[in-house]
Formats: sequence, structure tokens, C-alpha cells
Amino acid sequence: MTAEYDLPIVRACQIARLSQAAYYKLGVDRMARDAEVITALQAIVVEEQRWGFWKCHDRLRAQGYGWNHKRVWRVYCQLRLNLPRRTKHRVPLRERQPLMVEPRMNAVWALDFMRDTLYSGRVFRTLNVIDEANRGALGIDVAVSIPAARVITFLTQMIDLHGRPAAIRCDNGPELTSRALTDWCKTQDIELRFIQPGKPDQNAYIERFNRTYREEVLSAYLFDSLDEVREITVDWIERYNEIRPHDALDSLPPARSRERVLGETPV
Repeated sequence: MTAEYDLPIVRACQIARLSQAAYYKLGVDRMARDAEVITALQAIVVEEQRWGFWKCHDRLRAQGYGWNHKRVWRVYCQLRLNLPRRTKHRVPLRERQPLMVEPRMNAVWALDFMRDTLYSGRVFRTLNVIDEANRGALGIDVAVSIPAARVITFLTQMIDLHGRPAAIRCDNGPELTSRALTDWCKTQDIELRFIQPGKPDQNAYIERFNRTYREEVLSAYLFDSLDEVREITVDWIERYNEIRPHDALDSLPPARSRERVLGETPV
């Protein structure tokens, strides 16, 4: 300003309402001045990702640093540590599961969850189980919540009705990767075949079944209660297995295909 308008420094400071001491004072590099605070804070956050400001401040005091909380808070905010920090979870490593049909009943079951809402807006879930050999629907459980314990109970009922499978193909949902289900499968001598995360094509048979169930049941009716969903689902499973032709089974319904697989009727 003094050079541009040819003003003396005293007059320029008066116009800008700036003291002469501030004019002559050298600028401060805050990054360099707070370097030690930044390093100390980052070291704590790397080890303790869930700690908030006051825990970090108290830890700094315990380490012998005497910075007041105002300075630490300023640096804390400049580092954006006051914003929610999301910790990344490592994606589980899964081997690729080739989708090959074993022409033997109860060789491989496939299961998956679906979600829908009642007319009132209440959310419910379904657990769909099919046999990959004939694409037959073994059962569909309907409930507001289906935790691992309920999955085990439902699979036990399916085993009582249809026999025990050699393997179960499923995704990496928390109910299916839980310790309870994996331990139960070990006691039952059932292999759990987890598909790779983000690869639903490795469980394509149950995905195709889900689409049919969605189109012919869930999207076709307005349900007032879970009992209505269960009643219509039971009737639909019977028609799906006994009447509905399946393109991949030479236009036979799953029940007729099951008879052919078991050799109960001539091919």
C-alpha cells in the first residue's frame, strides 16, 4: 500500500487501522510452529482410532506435553480429526466358487436373504433355501428379524424334512459368517461355501430364484401382516415345485426333475 500510493508507513497504518508493530512483525508459519502438536496428535490417532478430543488431550498431558486445550483443539480441528472417522474393514478373502451343478440331491443347498415391507411400512426379511440339483424350493422363512440362531433353527427343520446337505452356498452376511452358524455346520459335517464378496453370480441359482419370488409374490401383493406373507408363500412354493415349468429343467417343474434325478421315473 505504501509503495502503490506513495504513502509513508505511519499514514498507511492509520488508514488501515493497523499498528506499526503489527506492520513490522514477521509472519508466523503456523504449520512449523504446531509441527510438534501435529506429530503428537497423529501418533495417538493412529493407535487409537476411536478416541475423541478429550482422551487425546489427556493422553498428551500424561505424556508430559503442556499445551493448553485451546491450542490442541485448534490443531485437532485443522487436522479434521473432529469429523467422524470411518475405519475400513478388510474384505474377507474368499476362494472363487465355480457354479457347477452336482446331479445329486442334497449335494449343495443355496440360501440367501431378501427384504420387503408390509403395507404399514414395517420391514420384514425372508430366508430362501433351494437345492441346486433341481432348483427346488426347500423352504422360505419369513420374520421381522432372522439372526444366526433363527437361521440354524430353520436349517434344522429343513434337514428334518429333506435330509442333510453336503454343502451350503451363501454370501458373507453377518448371520452366515457368525461363529454360531459355522460351529453348527462343523457339528453337522456341512461345508460352508462362501462366495467372494461382491460376486453374486457365484450364487446365481438362488439369485434367479429370488427374482422369481419377488415378481410372483413380494411385488404382486400388498401384505397387511406376516401371516399373510407366510400363507401366500407356502402356496406359492407348492405351485413352484409341482406345477411351474422351469426352463433349465427341460420345462419340467422341480418336483418332476427331482424324480428324474433320483431315478424314480424313467428319463
